Amino acid sequence: MLFSSFSRFLGTALLAVVAAAAPAVHAQQAPQPPEVAAKSYLLMDVSAHQILAAKEIDTPVEPASLTKLMSAYLVFDALKSKKLSLTQTLPVSDRAWKMPGSRMFIDPKMQVPVEDLIKGMIVQSGNDATMALAEGVGGTVEHFVQLMNDQAKALGMKNTSYRNPEGLTEAGHTTTARDLATLAMRLMTDFPEYVHYYTIKKYRYPGTPASNDTNRNALLFRDPTVDGLKTGHTNAAGYCLVATAKRDFPNLQGRRLLSVVLGAASENARANESQKLLNWGYTAYEGVKLFDAGKAVATPKVWKGKTAELKLGSSTPIIVAVPSGLAGQVKTEVARPEPLIAPFKQGQRVATLKVKLGEQQLSEVPLVALEPVEEAGFLGRAWDAMRLWIQ
Repeated sequence: MLFSSFSRFLGTALLAVVAAAAPAVHAQQAPQPPEVAAKSYLLMDVSAHQILAAKEIDTPVEPASLTKLMSAYLVFDALKSKKLSLTQTLPVSDRAWKMPGSRMFIDPKMQVPVEDLIKGMIVQSGNDATMALAEGVGGTVEHFVQLMNDQAKALGMKNTSYRNPEGLTEAGHTTTARDLATLAMRLMTDFPEYVHYYTIKKYRYPGTPASNDTNRNALLFRDPTVDGLKTGHTNAAGYCLVATAKRDFPNLQGRRLLSVVLGAASENARANESQKLLNWGYTAYEGVKLFDAGKAVATPKVWKGKTAELKLGSSTPIIVAVPSGLAGQVKTEVARPEPLIAPFKQGQRVATLKVKLGEQQLSEVPLVALEPVEEAGFLGRAWDAMRLWIQ
C-alpha cells in the first residue's frame, strides 16, 4: 500500500509491540484477567500498544470469517492506491454466486458497486461478496489468495496461512490470536478512511432478502463505544469475534482497546466474553498520556551541527497502560547513542523511550528527530571534533 515514511515506521512499531510478549508487570501488581470461556483470547490496549491479557495467542486456529479482515485489507489497499474505486461496478461470477455459507445474495445478472460489495462482505459477512471482490482485485481467486499470504508475511503474521478469501474450512487455513491482533491494528492504522464500514449495523443490497440485513457483531447493538470489527463462525473454528471500542476518560480522550476471542461456544458467548474483556481492560488498567504528539521528550546535545540541541519526541501521543492506581509509579528513561553527531533528518529515529513501572518495563517507544539539524560548516565541525577528541 501507499504509506508515508512515518506510516511505515508506525506500522513497524505496532507490529513489534504485538510480536512481543505480554507487558512485564510484576505479578503482584498485574490485575488478574477474568475467566474467559474461549479457546484463546487477547486484549490489546491499542492506544498504549500493550497486551493486557492473553491466552494461547500463538496456538494455530481456524479463522472462519475473520479471514475477511485480510480480504478487506487488500480491498482497502486497492482503493487507496486507486486501482479500484467505490463507485466502480464488478461482475458476479458463477463461482461467487454459488458460494455456500453467509451470503449477500447477489447473482450473475448483477453488476454490483464496490462499496456495496464491501458492505456485503463486512455487514452480512457475505462469502459471495468477498469472492466478487477477490476476483476484482486479484483477477483470479488464486492470485488474490497469494496476495493475502504475501501481505500476511509483510505484516509479520508469522503463524498465518490463507487458502481462501472468505474463511470456509480448508486444510492449512489457519492463524493465531496474536496475528489477528496485528492485522486488526494495521487495518485501523493504515486505512482510517475505510474502517467506518465496520460500524454499520444494518445493510442489504436492493432486491436481496430483508431478513439478511443485520450485522452479526452483537456488541454494536449493546455497547455504543464498540465500533468494529468482525465476527466468524464455522463448526471447526467455533464462534469468534475481533472487537474494538473507543472510550473517553477525563485524562485521556479516545482510548482504544481491541479484543480477540476465538472458539467460544455460541454467538451470545462470543459477544459476552468480548464485552467482559473490554470492560475489564478499561477498569483494571488506566491509560496515562506521558507526552503529547510533537512534544520534545528530550533535547540532548548535538555535535558538529548548526544547532546545539536535538529535539526528540514522537509524532503520535506517548501513552502507557498502567494498573489502576499505579500511575504515580511510572518512570521513563531515554536510551540513545552518545555522542550525537549531525546531520539529522526530521523523522529520523534516534533513540528509545523506555517506560517502566517500578523496575518492570512496560513498553519501549521509538523517539525521532522532531526538527532537522543540518551539519555545521568546516570550522564548526573542526571545533567540535577537537572538543570530542579532548573529552
